[in-house]
Amino acid sequence: MKLDIDRLWAGWRRSYVEKVDRPTSAAGAGECVFCALPGLPSEESLVLSQGESVFTVLNLYPYNPGHLMVMPKAHVAELEALSPVVVTELMCHVQQAVRALKQEYQCEGLNFGMNLGKAGGAGIPQHLHAHIVPRWAGDTNYITVIGGTKVLPEDLVDTFQRLRSHFLSPE
Repeated sequence: MKLDIDRLWAGWRRSYVEKVDRPTSAAGAGECVFCALPGLPSEESLVLSQGESVFTVLNLYPYNPGHLMVMPKAHVAELEALSPVVVTELMCHVQQAVRALKQEYQCEGLNFGMNLGKAGGAGIPQHLHAHIVPRWAGDTNYITVIGGTKVLPEDLVDTFQRLRSHFLSPE
């Protein structure tokens, strides 16, 4: 049995999709939606933390409240192209994200993973990124399964404000 999912018109996403669909330059910077984030003010970019080589940011189109992404600052598509130093820093940021989500949201579980390449499900395959999604029992309910609609009870700005203190470096 195949369930049909209704399509909701979301014209406000067009500018984002157009940025994603444009080919990136040979250097990789400038036109990639992810490459621009570390240079923007955190309130605009929703970047929660930056390290030397990676950063943590809220997902603009979250599956659940608190859906974060951790990615290298370098425009890299292939996981094996990252140096061991960058992979280590990436995983340290993932650990920090997991701690923050567990503490702030009291989630009952988490999904963590990467979709590598277009065939692997990556929405932006040119710039690898790890997803960390907080989960709760029943967070996929009849509205999602039968109605084909996801209800998000929290605005992204509120999510950013809730999580921001978990990522601030001690001065």
